[in-house]
Amino acid sequence: MINASVARLQRFAGMSCDDFIADPDNAAIVESYMRRSLEAVFDVGRHILAHTGGADLAGEYKSIARGMGDLGVVDRAMSDTLVMMAGYRNRLVHLYHLVSDRELLDIVSENLTDLTSFVVQVDDYLRRVDGS
Repeated sequence: MINASVARLQRFAGMSCDDFIADPDNAAIVESYMRRSLEAVFDVGRHILAHTGGADLAGEYKSIARGMGDLGVVDRAMSDTLVMMAGYRNRLVHLYHLVSDRELLDIVSENLTDLTSFVVQVDDYLRRVDGS
């Protein structure tokens, strides 16, 4: 689901601000897929932490991000990035009226690789713990 959302978001990466803003649906599309992706990131983290006995870390988004780093699901740099993603997820959900179209375009143009890197690191972790 994360990879599918990233694929849909990539068409906006590098778009000029004028072109992006010209169609008000662009910001809505980016916001929706970005929010879904972030929710999926933290759902994955919550499930892994709950499955490994880290259920006490599975409540708050920033705790999930730190817990995945502590457990070795993701490396420390990704864990730090996930903490920032948790803050941004909360901004999208609770302070959505403060998120500008330009901000959405900048994030989709500069930070999609964070989502794909997360997927790769989780896949690697699952292979390690599965023994395959």
